[in-house]
Amino acid sequence: MLQIWGRRNSVNVQKLLWCCAELNLEYERFDAGMEFGRTAEPRYLEMNPNGRVPTLVDNHFVLWESNSILRYLAMQYGADSTIYPAAARERALVDRWLDWSLSTLQPAERPVFWASVRTPPNERNYAKLETDVLAVGKLWHMLDEHLANRTYVETSDFTLTDIVLGAFARRWFGLEGIERPRLDHLSRWYDLISTRPGFVEHVAHPLS
Repeated sequence: MLQIWGRRNSVNVQKLLWCCAELNLEYERFDAGMEFGRTAEPRYLEMNPNGRVPTLVDNHFVLWESNSILRYLAMQYGADSTIYPAAARERALVDRWLDWSLSTLQPAERPVFWASVRTPPNERNYAKLETDVLAVGKLWHMLDEHLANRTYVETSDFTLTDIVLGAFARRWFGLEGIERPRLDHLSRWYDLISTRPGFVEHVAHPLS
């Protein structure tokens, strides 16, 4: 059985759990990271020298980096699924957004999430938070325009792109005390994907 190491409130772990739900994969999950520790232990570092979550163990195969794990799960266990297109150009479009989520969206989004959720109110730099919110809003506006005439982010089907961006969108729409721009296409897409059972079970719980 697959093993997934990582705490359930990690956005990068949530992506994997949601993907497993879409592919009907069974797994065992082990808490690791932050208050659960383990990631600095020698046994964990042998699996993942970065000392971060998530880590996937599939029999004797070990893999880290969340989006690489998503691709692996889709290719190894999703042959009958449209979640990761087989056609080169369609797959490249999906991969583009997966890369964008890590290179551009997450670095901009992380300070907003940490300041709003994991920093006590009396310790927050509200001026910086406001600036950071504006920066993330511009990125979501870019996706909003992309979604103007689309049901899903790429192709006509639900793909890994919707999982990855949907997990981050949960954090964006779930934050309290920030002023978000009106993004109708993004909101319509989010309302659609947030009804999927995997999202409801693994992503929709309160932010922490």
